[in-house]
Amino acid sequence: MEGPGAATAPQLSPRTVEEVFRDFKCRRAGIVKALTTDVGEFYEQCDPEKENLCLYGLPNEEWEVNLPAEEVPPELPEPALGINFARDGMKEKDWLSLVAVHSDAWLLGVAFYFGARFGFDRADRKRLFTMINDLPSVFEIVTGSVKKQAMEKSAVSNNSIHKPKSSSRGRGSEPGKYSKMLPKDEDEGLDEEDDEEHGETMCGSCGESYAADEFWICCDICEKWFHGKCVKITPARAEHIKHYKCPACSNKRMRP
Repeated sequence: MEGPGAATAPQLSPRTVEEVFRDFKCRRAGIVKALTTDVGEFYEQCDPEKENLCLYGLPNEEWEVNLPAEEVPPELPEPALGINFARDGMKEKDWLSLVAVHSDAWLLGVAFYFGARFGFDRADRKRLFTMINDLPSVFEIVTGSVKKQAMEKSAVSNNSIHKPKSSSRGRGSEPGKYSKMLPKDEDEGLDEEDDEEHGETMCGSCGESYAADEFWICCDICEKWFHGKCVKITPARAEHIKHYKCPACSNKRMRP
C-alpha cells in the first residue's frame, strides 16, 4: 500500500463540468463498492486498534482505507477521520450508514473543490450539482431507501415482494432469479408504464439505473438487484443458481 493519501491525488485534475462529474461518479462507485459488495473486506480493514483511518473513493472506481494525508493543506478535502473507532461501538448497519453519510459529504466537497479551483461560474456549479443530484446518494444506496421504493413499484407478490412481473419485458423464465431487458425493437407495443418502473430500479452495487439490454440478478436474502457484471454473474451461470446471495450477504453469513 502506498503512503498515506498518495493514492487520493488524481493524475490529471478534472477541469470541465463533465470531467468533474466523471471523477465524482468514479469515486462514488468505489465508495459504494466498499460499503456493499466489498463490505467484508472493508469491515476487516477498519480495525479499531489502528490509528485514525479514512475511506477514500479513487478515480479508478476503487476504494482505499488509509491514514489521512500528511501534507498540509492536503491535495484534496479529507474524508471523515477515525471511521474505524466506531466500528465495534455500534450496530454494523448504523455504522455503515454513518460512513455513507460522511462519504456523501466528502464526495460533494471534492467535486466543488475542483469547481472552485478551476473557476466554475454560477451556471457551471448549478449544472454540476444537478448532474450529481440526479444520482442516488451513497447513503440511499447503502440503506436501500430508494431501491425499496423503486422495486415495490415494479414487483408482484410471488413469494417475495421484489420478484419481477411475469409479463415484464425480457424477464427470465424463472421469476425472481434474474432479469434481462431486451432491446426496444424486439419488444415494441408493451406498456410504457412498465418501462418507467424498470428505469427506477437501481443496482445495489454501483447505484446506476436499470437500462435496456442489461442482465440483472436479485439477491434472495436482501432482495436487492444487481448488474450481473457488478457481481460477476453471467446469464449462463444464473441458470444454475437456485438461491442467489450477493457478496454482502455472503460476507455477513461467513463473519463470526
